[in-house]
Amino acid sequence: MIQIESISKEFGNKKTGVVQALKNISLNIRDGEITGLLGVNGAGKSTLLRLIYGLQNPTAGRVSIDNIDVLKNPSAARRRLGVLPDDAGLYKRLTARENIRYFGELQGLSPDELDNNIQELIALLKMENIAERRADGFSLGERMKTALARAIVHKPQHILLDEPTNGLDVVTTRAVRNMLLALRDQGRCILFSSHLMHEVSGLCDRILIIAGGEIVADGSVADIIATSETHNLEDAFIKLSQLHEGGRHVN
Repeated sequence: MIQIESISKEFGNKKTGVVQALKNISLNIRDGEITGLLGVNGAGKSTLLRLIYGLQNPTAGRVSIDNIDVLKNPSAARRRLGVLPDDAGLYKRLTARENIRYFGELQGLSPDELDNNIQELIALLKMENIAERRADGFSLGERMKTALARAIVHKPQHILLDEPTNGLDVVTTRAVRNMLLALRDQGRCILFSSHLMHEVSGLCDRILIIAGGEIVADGSVADIIATSETHNLEDAFIKLSQLHEGGRHVN
């Protein structure tokens, strides 16, 4: 389980001006669930994800992964995580397979386990035609496939994905969705951000809507629609975001 306790994050200073990206957020992201994170650009989605995987430090509060404090013991916490960030840079001189292998080796996988995991992911994500190609020149979809495989090659308990189907074709998008459902059924904890309402509605057990640096809705699709007194998730999202968004420009 991912535990977020009274997290706040500020950027800037008194001279340049302070922007409060996150405001005293507390919640648990539970195992065995797919949780969707929704928010307009600048609402604080990416900042929250970066705090969870330790890329940034909170101004106040605490994040822990299975009771491991991310700030105090970042290496141990990250071993429990698989992360697809918003900027999924690859080593361009390495092939897709080599990119995936390198990250698996960093996670301490044995050669046999690593070979098996890589082959499973190449087949699942239909990467056979790019597995031995250098990443330089990959299309957006090819980069996303490689970065996603790299993120989960070590079969982490907790998976954080920022726009995981961005640039993927329909067939691969379906494969990714089925994979996430299978991982959830294995008891994994999955948190992903998306702008695609139909994707969130079809996948997520729980939805968080963030606006103005605060969680303004937390529940199932049906719960959020009912609470907002709208007819679908898109309308609910727009209504709640407009009510609470403070015009900030932080991701």
